[in-house]
Formats: sequence, structure tokens, C-alpha cells
Amino acid sequence: MTKFSEIQDAFEAYIGDIVYATMTTVDKKGRPRARVLIPIWEVVDGEPLGWLATYKTPVKASHLAGNPHTTFSYWTPRQNAVSVDTVAEWVEDIEVKRRVWDLYRRTSPRGAGYDLGNFWTSPGDPKLHVLRLEPWRVQVIRGTDLRSQIWKKDT
Repeated sequence: MTKFSEIQDAFEAYIGDIVYATMTTVDKKGRPRARVLIPIWEVVDGEPLGWLATYKTPVKASHLAGNPHTTFSYWTPRQNAVSVDTVAEWVEDIEVKRRVWDLYRRTSPRGAGYDLGNFWTSPGDPKLHVLRLEPWRVQVIRGTDLRSQIWKKDT
């Protein structure tokens, strides 16, 4: 599949319904670590782009410094699932942080996100860190018949 628009509706519906994703990273020895977080997503120039407001923990920072590839997995007991394989990059730009703060507030896609003010005082809070998540592959699985659709970024 070459156009993300072919799976965009299902992607947004499932993520908006499921909300929480398991983020997996690996250490320098290839050992995985998973944590449950809430990234947000938008479509820019026809391709998905994600953002994660998070704490820059030593484990997460070390893993991403050694290997910026990460996967976000969503699943519901109805068997709907989304897997998003990304390259993650820390972003320190305050304007980007303000934009991400607003995306979380209004929820993106609809149903996902939350008020970041529950954890940080403002976009300028030094404890707030933002990861830019550039997907290179997205898989959407419909639970009723396990129909799978995969989008891959042209590289």
C-alpha cells in the first residue's frame, strides 16, 4: 500500500478508541523494554506523524540514543490492532512543544490525548520532553476478520 489515506480512517478510529499504546525500545544488547504511553498522531503531507509528550527517563533516553527505532502497539479485546514502527527524535524547540501541547488538548486523533497540564505546568516546563515519531510502517488489523493492511513509507 503506497497511500496512507487508504488506512487512515481505520488508523484514526482504532487509536481514538484504544488510546493507550505499548512503546517498545531496545537496549545496546538488543533486549526489549515496553512501557504504556499515549502518543498523538496527525497526518502531514499525506503521511502519519506522531508526537509523544513524556519524561526523559534514563532508560528511554539511553535506548533511543543507541537505537532510535521504536514500535507503538495498540490492541483492544475486540482484536482491533495498530502497530506503528517509527524513528524517534527528541525535540527541544518551544514552538513545537506548544503545538504538541495543543494537539494533546484537542485530542489527535479524536479520542486520544489528554490535558498535559495534569503532569507538566506548561509547554516550557523543563520536565516536559517531546519525541517526534516518524513512522516508516503502519499496520492496521480489523478484529472481525483479522484483515490486515500495511502502509510503508517510500524510502
